[in-house]
Amino acid sequence: MELIYKSTRNDNETVTASQAILHGLAKEGGLYVPSYIPQLDIPLEELVGKSYQETAYEVMKLFLTDFTKEELCYCINSAYDDKFDCKEIAPVKKADGANYLELFHGATIAFKDMALSILPYLLTTSAKKNQVENEIVILTATSGDTGKAALAGFADVPGTKIIVFYPKNGVSPIQEKQMVTQKGKNTYVIGIKGNFDDAQTGVKKMFSDEAFGKVLDQAGYQFSSANSINIGRLVPQIVYYVYAYGVMVKNGEIKLHEPMNVVVPTGNFGNILAAYYAKQMGLPIAKLICASNENKVLFDFFQSGCYDRNREFVLTSSPSMDILISSNLERLIYKLAGESAAKNMEFMNDLASKGLYQITDEMREGLSDFWGGYATEEETAGVIKEVYEQAGYIMDTHTAVAAKVYKKYKEATKDMTPAIIASTASPYKFTRSVMNAIDPAYDVKGDFELVDELNRLSKVAVPRAIEEIRTAPVLHNTVCETEKMQEEVEKILGIREA
Repeated sequence: MELIYKSTRNDNETVTASQAILHGLAKEGGLYVPSYIPQLDIPLEELVGKSYQETAYEVMKLFLTDFTKEELCYCINSAYDDKFDCKEIAPVKKADGANYLELFHGATIAFKDMALSILPYLLTTSAKKNQVENEIVILTATSGDTGKAALAGFADVPGTKIIVFYPKNGVSPIQEKQMVTQKGKNTYVIGIKGNFDDAQTGVKKMFSDEAFGKVLDQAGYQFSSANSINIGRLVPQIVYYVYAYGVMVKNGEIKLHEPMNVVVPTGNFGNILAAYYAKQMGLPIAKLICASNENKVLFDFFQSGCYDRNREFVLTSSPSMDILISSNLERLIYKLAGESAAKNMEFMNDLASKGLYQITDEMREGLSDFWGGYATEEETAGVIKEVYEQAGYIMDTHTAVAAKVYKKYKEATKDMTPAIIASTASPYKFTRSVMNAIDPAYDVKGDFELVDELNRLSKVAVPRAIEEIRTAPVLHNTVCETEKMQEEVEKILGIREA
């Protein structure tokens, strides 16, 4: 049975999986959601011992029903190969009594690689399937990790261009260096004078501008997205939770059919939404623990049912979570609203006009799968130091937010169900924050001196992604005001003279 996708803002808009991947964003700014959540059709015992690639096929075939087996296997095998530095792709490491699902073994050492390694293959396959002749322009806003992972995935992919906007002073030095040194004739990186939400709003505005879309079409281009708003990003993220369950059983952490909890550090809500979908598919997940940093808009939402972005934006040591508009939450709101596009649209209009919306008590009952917590900057640094000293395991700042929130969850609920903590980035990506947490005396050292010191302490090899940028030249140095974002896109595409 073919699974179709519908828009969260228009009941009449339906597309196939490949069309949803191609479009990225639905009309009126809506997001594509599956018309139903398919159930895992493989017995749980068969997951144990399956390779990552085999697990990916079992999950993705259920969501991408207009792809043939050959097409899907081509995409999966092209993505999950020696770009990853370990054959497991997403290994589970135990430290300090917790299980860390390491999602950072790909080309850019962050969890975004898990989906952005496969998205170029899904997208180009979708283009062929739908007889698309236009060049596809990947337009993306990043809070740090998506940008580099998307750039690496799409660099020199025929028939595509990729344009990434990032907050000029809102990413780590390593994240910025990774992006601005990106090679590829079709890659463009632009810093904006604003924060991630400004970048994301600017990108969404271009996507939903129908007049601009016609201009692009006449010039032989069409937009698609590499952000987690694209279901081609979201579906591959479901895979690693299903895979992790098999590993937890194999490692003896849980018995077959027993539940596990999942802890996810999140800003844009995509990574934890993927875990929610995995649970809806029948994976035995008990609680979904949503970990926020000091930009705790999601924590406050789970506490009150009110989503309110009217607050001070805080720059933290976990910049990929420095977000006040959690785009993927819209997919959950739509489901809680009885899959009514009209009701969802009311909430999203309130968010755009007033900066907040309040869900009903009935909708709040649908949040029972989730538990929200947050960690302060001091708590984040404290848990990095604590786990290093007790277990010799060094985690990045985002993973540390999740680790601290998990400790708070256990203290508050006394729930000792075994848990997987999504470890979303290598500590090498945030060396200064990580090393300062271990000992503030490290702050006098240079960025790459800190890389070598982290290598000495962790006994984990310096990733290729870091070695490559030590001496790489800066290739992208454009910075613009947020209101000039469309002008920059027009210049790149030759629609406007420079």
